[in-house]
Amino acid sequence: MADIVLIVPRFEVSFWGLEYALPFFGKRAALPVAALPALAAVTPAEHQVTIFDENVEAVDFARCAKADIVGLTGMVVQRIRMREILEELRRRGCFVVVGGPWVSVNEGYFGALADVVFIGEAEETWPRFLADFAVGRTEKRYEQAEKTDMTRVPPPRFDLLKTQHYAFGSVQFSRGCPFQCEFCDIIVVFGRRPRLKTSAQIIAELEALRRQRLAYVFIVDDNLIGNKRAIKEVLRDIIAWQVANGFPLTLFTEASMDLADDDELMELMTEANIGAVFVGVESPNEASLRETKKLQNVRRGGSMTEKVRRIQDAGIEVWAGMILGFDNDDERIFAAHRDFLVDARISTAMVGMLAAIPSTPLHARLVAAGRLDGDDNPAAGTNVLPLKMTREVLSEGYVRLLGEIYDADAYFDRLDDLYITGGIVSERGWRRYAARHPWRRRARQARQLLEAAGLMLQMLWRVPERRLRRVYRTRFKHLLRSRPDPALLRVYAVKCAMHYHVHRMVEGLQQRRFQQRNTFF
Repeated sequence: MADIVLIVPRFEVSFWGLEYALPFFGKRAALPVAALPALAAVTPAEHQVTIFDENVEAVDFARCAKADIVGLTGMVVQRIRMREILEELRRRGCFVVVGGPWVSVNEGYFGALADVVFIGEAEETWPRFLADFAVGRTEKRYEQAEKTDMTRVPPPRFDLLKTQHYAFGSVQFSRGCPFQCEFCDIIVVFGRRPRLKTSAQIIAELEALRRQRLAYVFIVDDNLIGNKRAIKEVLRDIIAWQVANGFPLTLFTEASMDLADDDELMELMTEANIGAVFVGVESPNEASLRETKKLQNVRRGGSMTEKVRRIQDAGIEVWAGMILGFDNDDERIFAAHRDFLVDARISTAMVGMLAAIPSTPLHARLVAAGRLDGDDNPAAGTNVLPLKMTREVLSEGYVRLLGEIYDADAYFDRLDDLYITGGIVSERGWRRYAARHPWRRRARQARQLLEAAGLMLQMLWRVPERRLRRVYRTRFKHLLRSRPDPALLRVYAVKCAMHYHVHRMVEGLQQRRFQQRNTFF
């Protein structure tokens, strides 16, 4: 039997981390990283597994020193902290293995700090490594010959997490994406053939999250709708589960823009209680989309603004991923991004400067062209040398754009355009169910009102800026008068908290005009 410790490094303050908003919720982290509970699930039962998520608790290095194996995972934005942890583990004489997205695309990054490296998925290689470890003949490198068969993956070990410290749960339905965006490392790690779990597997995981009292769950698939036919069948089964259990979960996910072209799929998602979807819009500049092979955003079916509005009209809020600095972007791109977000009624937009991740087609192209900054932590916030502006102009425009779109009035104008003027109707499956179960409707509405009121009171008490407190109070009262729907009031309160988080981030960027890291990854 091996004593195994698995570590998730802390994230730096980031858009999705919600670090400045979490105190209002009484939480320490937004959501758990899915990889390590999944890895623990394929660990043979004779081994002991402990998980340290540094985002909710400090790593006990003394405990690590006593373990037989210490495993570390992480993404590109965690690479600096990963190195620090590895150096400490090395000083303590630990046997260390490293896997995850970053080392999978940059295999030699940590050099001799790791005893063993795992490349790509590990459902097959991890048990094989443990068998090798038991007989004292481990390899230095493990990589699966084939992608994981998702229909054979066991439920993640959520019981090893301190779930009470997370604002949201996380669950994975599938891996892989059929598209070929030049900057994306997803297809490098997971491939272009979407692989789904069965409905029975997924529902078992939803049940496990429900038992952990996590009512809000993010489906972390990089593109939920990569296989539309298969996901429709899964969604039908989730709808049946939600109805049978009184809609215990509110879901959020990621999907490609072609969701707007499938009315049946949008209806199934709303019936399954998916309230918001993150879409990689990337750019309002069609030439930039074609350059980066984001062709799913420029195919027939109307403009991107029209497509976003179709998704919204179906009852799903759209969160946008936006990128600045493509080869076809010049200084007009900043105003174009701002105007697009206004026209599309998108309040929540993750904006970043283009960065080239190792092993991606973009990285290879820029290396060949001599347009890549080799510094691991470039001062301008991106390793890409743009074509039509300098990195300094790009960085200054990026910070200026963030200040404009997350100005409180601009942010809430977009939000009100969707929720008050646009009258988006979300949770349609739940609403139909609630019409037949009035006592459950009243109980849920009471809980939503209490959550909304509690969150707003926290913010009005703890936000130090008087001007922001006034804006939040005024806008919330306006929604209360215009659409006194408990579900919307809770959404709006959460939106206020999200705004405060990004407001704090933008303030920091404005004070450090040339930051060392692009924290909006």
